[in-house]
Amino acid sequence: MQNPFKDIMRLFQGGGGSALGIDFGSSAVKVVQLRKTHGHAVLETYGELAVGPYGNAEIGQSVRLSVARMSEALTDVLRESKVSGRDCGVAIPISSSLVTTIEMPLVDDKQFAQMVPIEARKYIPVPISEVALDWWVIPKENGEVTYPLAGEATAGAPAGTPASEAGKDLKSGRLVDVLLAVIHNDAISNYQSLVKSAGLTSTFYEVEIFSTLRASLSQETKPVMILDMGAATTKLYIVDRGIVKSSHMVNRGSQDITMSISRALNISVKEAELLKRNVGLDMASGRKDIYDIASTTLSYILSEANRVVFNYEKRTGQSLSRIILTGGGVLLKEFYGFAQRFFETEAVMADPFAKVESPAFLDNILKRAGPEFAVAIGLALRKLQELP
Repeated sequence: MQNPFKDIMRLFQGGGGSALGIDFGSSAVKVVQLRKTHGHAVLETYGELAVGPYGNAEIGQSVRLSVARMSEALTDVLRESKVSGRDCGVAIPISSSLVTTIEMPLVDDKQFAQMVPIEARKYIPVPISEVALDWWVIPKENGEVTYPLAGEATAGAPAGTPASEAGKDLKSGRLVDVLLAVIHNDAISNYQSLVKSAGLTSTFYEVEIFSTLRASLSQETKPVMILDMGAATTKLYIVDRGIVKSSHMVNRGSQDITMSISRALNISVKEAELLKRNVGLDMASGRKDIYDIASTTLSYILSEANRVVFNYEKRTGQSLSRIILTGGGVLLKEFYGFAQRFFETEAVMADPFAKVESPAFLDNILKRAGPEFAVAIGLALRKLQELP
């Protein structure tokens, strides 16, 4: 549990209502509560709880929980973090959704709304009636952009940006790129049950990729890659002017390092997790064996990221300006230095808490923890925009 706010909550009393973001990942549940004060987002509290023990696994391991066990873990983290807000936004894992780009002729709004679901069937492996679908027309280079255009993906919401608003230069009949965001209805139903059981109210369920973008990006003018390393998987997003141009998933994450250490040293998963957290890639620790094991897994992940970067730059003729590192996996000791040496493009650590106000003495703590809370912060920021 991470929450140094237990004794300083009085600093944030008063002002507008509170907004809560909930990110239920495969190895931990994270919550962030913000308050709007004088037009600024102020951090009230945040917390994290490992969910491995709720699924008969160790801390740091990825587990699949029933809604009942998820509810138990969520209730615990809300209590321990002293969350007081009841209004929230919830992230849907990318594994329970589909985000892709398709090309379509640009016609009038009414025809476009009818054509998108028909075209989407080619990309969705289940009946269209079993999913919630949203879409946005991606502006061309000289089109008008509202940044970030693809930042409001909500399950069950009406269709996104109308074709008539995608850019003044887009004429009827032109081919345009359309971003599809698809969430399976079963996933939405499970998270609705989870929210209700915890006594909360959610007005939206957002694919995690959009929450990450909202928390991690500034007004980027050139393409960037977001590398989001979790426990079970690593997500790679290439984003241009706030628009997701491509997304990829690598089926390896931080727990693969733990399991490799456990097997190589013939120790328990719990012991391996402690070694990973305390030693990581720190050569000064004198544990070259841990470094070698961790670097093998990370080299595979970063090689995949480099491949995605190379293919994108070759296809588009555009160079990425930087790679933004986020997710709990990038908090591994000396990860940043390892990644910076691996990539030709500049790598930077995400700093989501920089988007909110908080006591100055917490700056270092929040900067360190920030990458792990990007999704929850992005959700809370969006929820805060809904408040009067």
